[in-house]
Amino acid sequence: MIPAPSRRDFLQLMLGGAAVASLPPLASAQTHPTALTVTRLSENLQLITGAGGNVLLATAPDGMVMVNGGAQERSTELLKLIADQSGGTRVSTLFNTDWHPEHTGSNEALGKGGTQILAHENTKQYLANDLVVEWQKKTYKAKPKPALPTKTFHAAGTMTLGSERIEYGPLGQAHTDGDIYVFFPGANVLVAGDVLSVGAYPIADYTTGGWLGGMVSATKALIDLSNAGTRVVPGTGPVQTRADLQAQHDMLNTLRERLGKMMRQGMGAADMRAAGATKEFDEKWGSPDLFLSTTYRGMWLHVRELGGIV
Repeated sequence: MIPAPSRRDFLQLMLGGAAVASLPPLASAQTHPTALTVTRLSENLQLITGAGGNVLLATAPDGMVMVNGGAQERSTELLKLIADQSGGTRVSTLFNTDWHPEHTGSNEALGKGGTQILAHENTKQYLANDLVVEWQKKTYKAKPKPALPTKTFHAAGTMTLGSERIEYGPLGQAHTDGDIYVFFPGANVLVAGDVLSVGAYPIADYTTGGWLGGMVSATKALIDLSNAGTRVVPGTGPVQTRADLQAQHDMLNTLRERLGKMMRQGMGAADMRAAGATKEFDEKWGSPDLFLSTTYRGMWLHVRELGGIV
């Protein structure tokens, strides 16, 4: 039996190395910048799209809370839009739902202004170090100190903004091992980040601790936080529902069992693709190639949980 990888193993895999030709980021790349669009979800909540990743803005007379900050190349435009709309009200807290650049692009600008940046501890570690993402053939350089989270956590917590209660917590080893949710129970709005994917298979980034089994568990945790009326904000793409979470969970759970069985039979990712492992899901989720290749690598790092492979 191969021993389960430690966190040191992950960091040794990720740190160092020179950047090579880059591939598109985890979110769908935009060839031409799209206009920023504001959609009001409740009296105090606005969804801003077009900044690279979805940005949720909660407002109150005494401050604002942002969930994710879009891509760095859109940050100036995004923060100007927010300042113009708010009349200069300060962003008091910024949540990062994971480390990826389409969500952390406003960290530096807001951090320099004294905004509290709140994230999972693992997210801070990824942002603080050069990070090699093998499957993208890309190195992400360490962020400067003002861009790093100033408060981190490993367990669920709460805070308030005006009369709005905000709940947040970790989602385990899912898309990454630093994924979090942010829930606004008063408005019944749940920010799921990239754990929920729209229009493409979700990617479990094995280089930063994600894997298929964790995606199943994290999607179930989001289902348990929601109800039929919950509006679920993914990392990118339109607002979803609890039914969409359930559809993703059912797909991932089926494939966890199926791909584990195929691995026990000695199949690799290309064999799984040729055998049509995902065929009944491809119409909804698109090409499975990247999903299968990254999932296969991640599953090998969790052979103890899967059992019977080695």
